[in-house]
Amino acid sequence: MTNFLQVAQTNIPSGFIDLGAGEPQLDLLPLDMLGEAASLRFAQGEREFLQYGVEQGDGYFRAALAKFLSPRYGCEVSHEDLFTTTGISSTLDLLCTLYTQPGDTVFVEEPTYFLALRIFADHGLRVISISTDVDGLDLDELSQALKEHQPKFVYVIPSFQNPSGHTLPPERRTRLIELAQKHNFLIIADEVYQFLGYTQSPPASFGTHIDSGHVIALGSFSKILAPGLRLGWLHSNPDVIQRIVTCGVLDSAGGLNPFTSSIVRGLIEKGDLDKNIANLVGELGRRMQAMDEAIKTHLPQVKYTSPHGGYFFWLQAPGVDTQELQKRAKEFQVGLRPGIRFSSRNGLTDHFRLSISHYGVDDIEEGILRLKKCIVV
Repeated sequence: MTNFLQVAQTNIPSGFIDLGAGEPQLDLLPLDMLGEAASLRFAQGEREFLQYGVEQGDGYFRAALAKFLSPRYGCEVSHEDLFTTTGISSTLDLLCTLYTQPGDTVFVEEPTYFLALRIFADHGLRVISISTDVDGLDLDELSQALKEHQPKFVYVIPSFQNPSGHTLPPERRTRLIELAQKHNFLIIADEVYQFLGYTQSPPASFGTHIDSGHVIALGSFSKILAPGLRLGWLHSNPDVIQRIVTCGVLDSAGGLNPFTSSIVRGLIEKGDLDKNIANLVGELGRRMQAMDEAIKTHLPQVKYTSPHGGYFFWLQAPGVDTQELQKRAKEFQVGLRPGIRFSSRNGLTDHFRLSISHYGVDDIEEGILRLKKCIVV
């Protein structure tokens, strides 16, 4: 089995355009901005951020983060409801450790983020997928599935989903929370693309519903600053926060990533995070428009819905085995990700994912031209 890494630039041949790559282009990573924030923190002569740190995360960092999130969430975010993480993947692993046992059932979207499926497999969980449409999770199908199964949690990517690009509208979010309360499961909302809306803003974060007692909203700096920071946050009610901060790994190791969070705190307080997000929205918005226009012009045989934000286009080529298409595309020096990888049912074999994150407009347009040559329907 091929091991598909998140970052594999060293394996990409010169001249190859991998439109399937989901990591940000190096040019998008704010080296100077982070360097200035680090220099400022070191110049202050403090050593506290080199200690283990408090379990919930540095209070000054969480206060700065809460101030940043509040206007974007449309509600007052308390630093007491935030927990500092090392990113969404490790947090999913921690939540599986704390809230599940091998053999437990979890629900996911179909399609879903394929590497989350591997985390759930590591914990021996039974994964049941719920179909989606252009408005995200099918709540009628979910309701039917709840008559047969009792999931520990439902994992959703509600805004600009990976891979579909779809966004769950407010009425479905409300109904999902009602079902969670009725059937006593958690909603784990992976909101990594929440701030990357280009032509449309998503609904408010699931974090606005933490008082329901059934919501855990996850955020990350991987897409709005840099993945190498390994820094993110969890937003939930006091019971969830208490369960996490008293677990064994934090009792032993202390807070997660106090060093990096201290540097990012300064960047947030200075307003540089706002500036970086604005830069990303501008650049990625141009890329999304370019890919949208190129697909419409050169790939009229595929079906898709234009996304309003995030990284991804989700396309269907009826009658095409996209695993075979991926192999054929390599001959034309272009990459994609076949749909089966995002399915827990081994389905979606005529779908594929493209990304705008790793290449600029010129390479995106050239990549679509190369795909034109190898897609035969």
